[in-house]
Amino acid sequence: MKPRHPPGGRYDILVVGSGIAGLSFALKAAARGHSVAILTKKNKADSNTNFAQGGIAVVTAQSDDFDKHVRDTLVAGDGLCDENVVREIVRDGPQRVRELVDWGVRFSRNEAGAYDLGREGGHGERRILHVKDTTGKAIEEALLKAVARAERVDLLEHFFAIDIITTDRIDRNRERGGRRVAGLYALDVQSGRVVTFSAPVVMLSSGGAGQVYLYTTNPDIATGDGIAMAYRAGVAVRNMEFIQFHPTTLYSTTGERFLISEAVRGEGAVLRNFKGEAFMKRYHPLADLAPRDIVARAIDNEMKQSGAPHVWLDITHRRPEFIRGHFPQIYRTCKRLGYDLAKAPVPVVPAAHYTCGGVATNLRAETSLPGLYASGEAASTGLHGANRLASNSLLEAVVMSHRGAEAVDAYLTGHVVDSRPLPAWRDLGGGDPDERVVLSHNWDELRRTLWDYVGIMRTTKRLERARTRIATLTKEIHDYYWNFSVDTKLLELRNLLQVADLIVTCALKRRESRGLHAIADFPRKLKTARDSVIVAQRRR
Repeated sequence: MKPRHPPGGRYDILVVGSGIAGLSFALKAAARGHSVAILTKKNKADSNTNFAQGGIAVVTAQSDDFDKHVRDTLVAGDGLCDENVVREIVRDGPQRVRELVDWGVRFSRNEAGAYDLGREGGHGERRILHVKDTTGKAIEEALLKAVARAERVDLLEHFFAIDIITTDRIDRNRERGGRRVAGLYALDVQSGRVVTFSAPVVMLSSGGAGQVYLYTTNPDIATGDGIAMAYRAGVAVRNMEFIQFHPTTLYSTTGERFLISEAVRGEGAVLRNFKGEAFMKRYHPLADLAPRDIVARAIDNEMKQSGAPHVWLDITHRRPEFIRGHFPQIYRTCKRLGYDLAKAPVPVVPAAHYTCGGVATNLRAETSLPGLYASGEAASTGLHGANRLASNSLLEAVVMSHRGAEAVDAYLTGHVVDSRPLPAWRDLGGGDPDERVVLSHNWDELRRTLWDYVGIMRTTKRLERARTRIATLTKEIHDYYWNFSVDTKLLELRNLLQVADLIVTCALKRRESRGLHAIADFPRKLKTARDSVIVAQRRR
């Protein structure tokens, strides 16, 4: 067990987030001789990675090839993928997966000893490597064990990254070599004290922003922290209108949403409406294995037409032992909640699942701010386009973190250490406990606003209503932020409001329906696909 270093201080690299992107990057960077601190705002295993059921899409079968995987990704991305990026990431996949195996990930195998490859929506071949239906958990556990053995990595739990410190904040009159990263502020959640970390490199691997919606498959930590931090630092953010809604989450009247993996449909499950009809064949030639945006809209349409609160997912034609063997976690969870997947269809509805846009990066994980990098769901590389192909997310994270580690190594090799002290955090002190109630109310109002007005099907009028409400909430939280001490709830709400504004602003810029962005005012797709990019105007 490595000793816990005192919080704060100087490192070569600060990593925000402890999912597959952050952990694999930290291991690669430390292996190159750099000191690394991983900051995670809750427990080290709290990440979107830990909740990933399906697996990682990679070409391993003889019947498959890179061109097929690229083609499936481009089709799902609906014209907005960067084909060069897609080819590079798909090509790098097999080697990065071999490294996961070396770190201790044991992917499921069939009776012949070969990988038990799954198939999910939008894939023309079986290419999903998985560990039954808990792939993310298996990857997270293996990487955390590797990090625990790494000599140059400190993993600091309960440290909430607040904002990036740039060199122009040290001395605006003596700026040398251009504006770049100098460190960040982070809240030590357990002590309530804000700590200053000094480092020339920050890697944002903080995941997505599913908690901006009322119903989501994401854990509580998914509040868009890295995306909001980058935007406040003046870095470009793009394609935030493309929020993927997973088609099949278990319906409950309490509002909780448990993800039922797309792999269940890959093994033959069928979606049925309240009449018992298998309706997906009316919406797409691939029927239940169509891309996620199409399946989610089809379910939404079926529910609206019938007034039903959900549709049904039916896999009862498969043997019970097959279901229990392939999907043990899903089967147990459904059974605990009163549904036997092997005996009867289960009720499902869409829920917010994945942020396809994010911090704009190149293929080296570099942003427009020297020293700032992004990987995983927080980043927008050009792989996903207007709709992510199932199980490409873990692939992107591990490939881009490897590339980011190489880029960071080159950046630090030519870096001259800046010894100037960083500006101290100003704690404005205290706060009225009665005012804390406002945070809960505003959090609830924001998530309901996004769900009602910025959901699966949109209109310009609804988007404008959402923008007005977000602006009002932002002003309230801005006043609160600058008058009281910070805590986790305040920081998360501040970030969610920033992300919500980015989603709506990007959605209003896109005057067409493409991929995950369907808007009634502009039902047709434009001939030329363009990114929607937003850059914050920094205050000087």
